[in-house]
Amino acid sequence: MSRRASLPGASELFRLTSSPALEPMLPVEMPKPAPAPQDQRQQLERSGGAAKRGSGRQKHDSKITVYVSGDELVAMEQTRLTLRATHGLVIDRGRLVREAVAVLLADFEQHGPDSVLVQRLREHEYDAEEATGS
Repeated sequence: MSRRASLPGASELFRLTSSPALEPMLPVEMPKPAPAPQDQRQQLERSGGAAKRGSGRQKHDSKITVYVSGDELVAMEQTRLTLRATHGLVIDRGRLVREAVAVLLADFEQHGPDSVLVQRLREHEYDAEEATGS
């Protein structure tokens, strides 16, 4: 009798199953910024600001760690699953974050003090710990 534990094979571990995670979930109520007027979006696209894209799925040289709340993580996962189910876009959380950062930075570059980033940061107070990066 062998003393080795009987473990499942790769085909058993990676087989497709029906999963409740793939079924549509009810959205979590999260505060959303006011949508940009359509003419601002079109102006951003025409000016080339939207040409800056997230780096996509490739090897990256730099890494940061970002902590998010449970609600923010659930909202990201729901967005990722909605992109997959509704639009056929299969992406990971890293790609979602890189695209969001690219869009936010392009808007900041285009609109400066009137950008969504500046408006949201002014709306919400932040403590000195956040400002110093501690």
